[in-house]
Amino acid sequence: MKTIDATVATVATEPDQNQLLAALPQAEHGRVYPYLEPVRVALGDILQESDRPMRYVYFPADCIVSLLNVMEDGSAAEIAMVGNEGVVGVSLFMGGETSPSRAIVQSAGTAYRLKGQLLKDEFFHAGFMQRSLLRYTQALLTQMAQTAVCNRHHTLDQQLCRWLLLSLDRLRGDEVVMTQELIANMLGVRREGVTEAAGKLQKAGLITYHRGHIHVVDRKGLEARSCECYEVVKKEYDRLLS
Repeated sequence: MKTIDATVATVATEPDQNQLLAALPQAEHGRVYPYLEPVRVALGDILQESDRPMRYVYFPADCIVSLLNVMEDGSAAEIAMVGNEGVVGVSLFMGGETSPSRAIVQSAGTAYRLKGQLLKDEFFHAGFMQRSLLRYTQALLTQMAQTAVCNRHHTLDQQLCRWLLLSLDRLRGDEVVMTQELIANMLGVRREGVTEAAGKLQKAGLITYHRGHIHVVDRKGLEARSCECYEVVKKEYDRLLS
C-alpha cells in the first residue's frame, strides 16, 4: 500500500459522475468545479491516513474507497465504503481536521480532489453543498453503524453478500475485482472464511469467481441471501441523497 502522490491525471471521466457534485446548483457549481483536480487512483492507494492532517477531500467518480479502522497491532476492518455517491474527508468540514480511519482505494479508477480549505469555504456559505454534505454524512454514519451490527450478529455469508451488493451499487456493471485476501482484510476475518463463503455463493449460482474477479450472476438471489443490513443502508442513502 502507498500514499497517493500529488500527480494530477488526464482522465476520461467527468466530475458529474459523482452524485454530490452533479447535484450542485449553478452558483455553487461555478465556485467548485474550476478547482477540482482529476486523480487516477490504484488499488491500495491511501487517500487519508489515520490521525494525520488532511489537505484534500476526494469525490470518487468511478472508484471505490474503503474506510478502515486500524488497530495497534496493524489489523484492520472496514467500517464503510465510499463511491460515486459521496466524498472522502468528512472530518474536514465537520471541524475535526483528522480522522481515526484510513481511506484506502478498494476499486481503482478516478476521483476528483479539492483542497480542504476550498471545501470548508463553500461549506460555510451555508448553501446547497452544506445541506447535501450533512445529509451524506448522516447516511455514512448509518452505514458505519449498520456495519458494526452486521459484523457482530450476522454470518460471514451474509456479510459477504452485503459487501458485494454495496460494492456493486458504486460500480458500473456486475463485476467486482478483488482478491479474497483483500476482502478478508476489509471484513476483518480470516481468508479461509471468505473462501468458504464465496464457495457457497458460487455453488448456489449467485456468483462466479476466478483470479480476483467476482462476477455477480444473480443479484436478486444475492439480495435474498443477504441480511437486512444492506437494505437498511440502501434505503437511508436513497432517502437522504435522492
